[in-house]
Amino acid sequence: ALAAADSVIIPVQCEYFALEGLGKLLNTIKIVQTRINPDLDIEGILLTMYDSRLRLAKQVVEEVRTHFQQMVFNTIIHRNTRLGEAPSFGETIIMHDADSTGAINYLNLAREILQKNHLTKTAHNEISTDFLN
Repeated sequence: ALAAADSVIIPVQCEYFALEGLGKLLNTIKIVQTRINPDLDIEGILLTMYDSRLRLAKQVVEEVRTHFQQMVFNTIIHRNTRLGEAPSFGETIIMHDADSTGAINYLNLAREILQKNHLTKTAHNEISTDFLN
């Protein structure tokens, strides 16, 4: 998939072992960029499954943000029951519960990516409309 992709978003669970996996994935991406796909861009690192009640989750966020700085999206995907339910109904989180924390997190991520890539307001509106249909 990395060989054919234009860019990649790297999801990182806010758990201890995810940090080890992040390093390995970044090495794999560097190899792909060097040998197969020099145009592969890292869109950003996305912190996921965040539980604000856990000290470890806060430490992982701090560690990733400190080490990778601008590569880390501002948006964090919080651990959310509705996010877990949606696939079992064969639905996206937007279709399942558009008002849930998970849906709002993913819509914020979409807006952040659009802003980062300087997409026009027209494209932003089209994507927002597509999410809701």
